[in-house]
Amino acid sequence: MRVAAIDCGTNTLRLFVGTLDADGFLRELDRRLTFVGLGEGVDATGRFAPDALRRAFRTCEQYAEIIADLDCSRTRFVATSATRDAVNREEFFAGVRARMGIEPEVISGVEESELSFAGAVNGIRCPRNPVLVMDSGGGSTELVRGTAACCQDSVTAVERGVSIDVGSRRLRERILHGDPPTAGEVGEARELVRHQLDGAGLDLGGIGSFIGVAGTVTSMTALALRLRRYDRARVHGAAMGAAAVHRVAERLLTSTVADITCWGPVQPQRAEVLCAGALIVDEVVRRVGTAELIASEADILDGVALGLLSDGDGRGPAVR
Repeated sequence: MRVAAIDCGTNTLRLFVGTLDADGFLRELDRRLTFVGLGEGVDATGRFAPDALRRAFRTCEQYAEIIADLDCSRTRFVATSATRDAVNREEFFAGVRARMGIEPEVISGVEESELSFAGAVNGIRCPRNPVLVMDSGGGSTELVRGTAACCQDSVTAVERGVSIDVGSRRLRERILHGDPPTAGEVGEARELVRHQLDGAGLDLGGIGSFIGVAGTVTSMTALALRLRRYDRARVHGAAMGAAAVHRVAERLLTSTVADITCWGPVQPQRAEVLCAGALIVDEVVRRVGTAELIASEADILDGVALGLLSDGDGRGPAVR
């Protein structure tokens, strides 16, 4: 059976099509990412901009063709932070239904974290328990602690997941206005992130494996590896120590968007908000302590696909 998963985030609209291999791991048939900037300006206006909707609908039409061509039996479309916050989200839903024939679902931050956890631990073979997965997105950041089934005779299960209301685009638009941000802006942004983490109530100590998913972590990893062009195969599974994370974050926070774009592996649309995402990742790493941050190309899309293949509804693992 082939399934399709679509993730509508603050910055990107992404598609995954896959099936299960003989060992029960996902086999990727197609994966696409398109920058649509659906959440651009939502933090300030509370609405999706007309241009952002047009970009999203055009991408939906392209993805619908791919899903039909690959003869997928099930499809699930999940929408996250930006869609939770937009007052005109019904206009977006109607446009998706008209173009794809499916009902988009606005999922909670907690479900988002659980799906990201399921995808990440499936993509990284045999991590050490307990596992912490961080999904640093454009509008929010999800953190989830749990166990992975492929080690220590355990089952994949989430102990606790939290969502903090700060992501790369939201932080960039709210505080980090400079290019590069000023020292005062960086200090204010760090205080906001620390306040959010203080209130999350998630134990970040004693982590066996620390896995980061989504574009901020993978882009930071590409920079740490000094790649001139983005290479998924080299980024996936690569680890950054705390010192490397701090070094990359500092470089991003003191460079212009034009400079970041010229470095090679970062796409221009990502470069605009990457300094903000790096600051968030840096603050989380400081709390986790000694564990390396492992980059994973497998994420919420993989979690949704696994759910569709296992029980038909695309839900993540059970919460203990």
